[in-house]
Formats: sequence, structure tokens, C-alpha cells
Amino acid sequence: MVPYYTLPSEVNMQSAGNILDQIRELPHKNSIRVMNVCGGHERTISMAGIRSALPSYIELIPGPGCPVCVCPEEDIYAAIRLAMREDVILIAFGDMLRVPTNGPKKEPRSLEQARAAGADVRPIASPGEALKIARENPAREVVFFAAGFETTTAPVAGMIAEETPANLSVLLSSRLTWPAVAMLLESEAPGFDALIAPGHVATIMGPEEWSFVPEQHNIPTAVAGFTPESVLAALYSVLGQLKEGRVGLDNCYKEIARPGGNKTARILLDETMNIVDANWRGIGIIPRSGFAIKPSLGRLDARQRFDLSDDELRKRVGEMPAGCDCARVVLGKIRPNQCRLFGRGCTPRKPIGPCMVSDEGACRIWWSSGVREADAHQAVQSDV
Repeated sequence: MVPYYTLPSEVNMQSAGNILDQIRELPHKNSIRVMNVCGGHERTISMAGIRSALPSYIELIPGPGCPVCVCPEEDIYAAIRLAMREDVILIAFGDMLRVPTNGPKKEPRSLEQARAAGADVRPIASPGEALKIARENPAREVVFFAAGFETTTAPVAGMIAEETPANLSVLLSSRLTWPAVAMLLESEAPGFDALIAPGHVATIMGPEEWSFVPEQHNIPTAVAGFTPESVLAALYSVLGQLKEGRVGLDNCYKEIARPGGNKTARILLDETMNIVDANWRGIGIIPRSGFAIKPSLGRLDARQRFDLSDDELRKRVGEMPAGCDCARVVLGKIRPNQCRLFGRGCTPRKPIGPCMVSDEGACRIWWSSGVREADAHQAVQSDV
């Protein structure tokens, strides 16, 4: 097991400006690419202007931390068909309503369009709202389309463990975060030299879940919270590790993310869900990267409750929309504004790909932070 490297408390307590000054004082001759896994981290980095304030040798790369972006297209399509063809109330976290699918042009291609066509689709912010809607509508079937990573899946597990109304079922499309990073590291060209791991996932699962990165791949890693100070402290940590030639796991969010994680949440996940191979939109199957409701709780599983067989005539099943490079953005292969569609038709008002839909999506974050021009050079390269 690699050791924990704990930053001096005075670094964690400093202002963002002071930590930036210390980062600038670290001597590095070679370029360094640091991946930040979480969409929340990318939002902090972009909105606080951290990327532009760093020395030029440091490149921050947004990674696979947007559950809306990787939610399988066929799951969204199944939710749309349930909403349109069954007498159900279809509920989902708000971002999921706008994600486009590759359905036939004559049919609704998003849950938002299904609602406009008359389906009873309702956005919610928490599983508690799902229980409330089900209890208020006992004569109707309520389907909760639940997509997310560990932090949103744990409350879903808590809901499932309760005495759930008989009319409520869950269309689960949840993923674990670390397997996507493991897949990148096991590829021939991971594309990054250090990793900033998500603090909220570490809060649930324990920061030690990320020890495989330094232990198996010799890559410096630090868990960060969501303030500029915490993100910069994590960046200072991994840069310091590279400079000193030591590799370990730092916890720069130790006031919240503690060893072992949230034991109650982990017990609920273990009691209600299995870990299974799962599809990531535009990426493919990643082994043991998804959650599935346990067979013993099948009455709560919408996949067992309804016929969700796919439309054999549908084209581009599971893929990103034509021309969309969202999968490459998610994997850190290109910057958001290097997507062929960025600003050329794909905008938050009229998103084509899921990375422009969600507040966790890198394209949406970059656009909201003021990046409005596509990188024309990369766009040409992408077409080749």
C-alpha cells in the first residue's frame, strides 16, 4: 500500500493566491498534464480562472466526471419510451431531461421533448421527491430514472432500502467513477501525469479507493474538495510529489473525506445493489463499473417491471450524436472547444451532445466560463 502524504496544515489554510504563488515557485522544466476527474472540480477551475493563472507548463485536463455525459443513450431512449407508451409518471434529475438521443426524427428525442408531446415527465432534485410523488399518486406507476455516480447513487440506495410504495420502480443507470480512470491508465496512452480525485466520491467510498493510481501506476494523486483553495492544494501536492520523486495519495479534503468513507452509505449500496459491467455512452463497456438493483429487489427494478426491449430499426444505438466528440472530451483526449460541434451549432441553448447539457459537462462549463470560440485547428484534425 502506498503511503498517505499529508499536506502541511498551513498549506490547506492558505488563500488561493498564496497557494498559487507556491505553485509558481516549484521549478519544473517539462510540461505536466493533470487530470481532474470531477465536473465539480472543472467548474471550480474554470469559474475561478485557475487554468489561466497557472504557469504555462501545467495543463489541467477535464476527465470522466459527468454522469449525464456517459449515461447510456439506450437508457435515456428507454425512459422516453416508457414516458410515451406507458401510463407512468417518469421522474428524473433535471439535467437528464435535455440529453438528446438518436431516436427517429418523427419521435421525441429527449425527455423534455416527450414532456412537450404530452408525457408526464417531472424533474426532481432528490430521491425524497420520488417517494413523495409516488405516495401522492397511488393509482399510477411512477418510474424514477436514476442516473449518477456514487454520490447520487447512495441516496437512491437509501430510498430503495426504505418501505418503498408499491407503485414506485427505478430505472437505474448509475456508474462508479474509478473504473473509467483505471481504463485510461491501462491504455497505451493515459494522457496525464497526475490526478486530482473527487472529494465527494471519496466522502462516500473513502479516499483510499484512489490508492490504486499511485500504487499500480506510479502516478501522484490527491483528493480535493470544491473550493479553489482545496483544488489548488491538491494541485500543489501532486506537483510537489513529481518534483520530489515521491508518489502517494494525499487527502486535501480530510475534514470531510475520511478513511473508510461513509459506512452507512456503503452498507446501503452493498445491501441493495450489485456491481456489474456497464456501458458508457460513446466509450463502451467498462468492467465492473455500474450499479444494478439486486435480483431480490426485482419488484423495484423498472427493467423487470416493463418491456424495455430496444427498437431494432433504430440507428446509431448507444452512440453520441453525429459529429459529437463528447466521448473524447470525457476521456481527456481533446479539450471541450476542440469538439467539431462546439459553438458551431452545439450550445447550452441548443445542445447536440450531452457534454453541453449538464452543469457537470466540460463543454457546458467552458461555455459558461466564457470560452465561446472553437479551436479551429483541432476541429480540422478531428475530421481527418
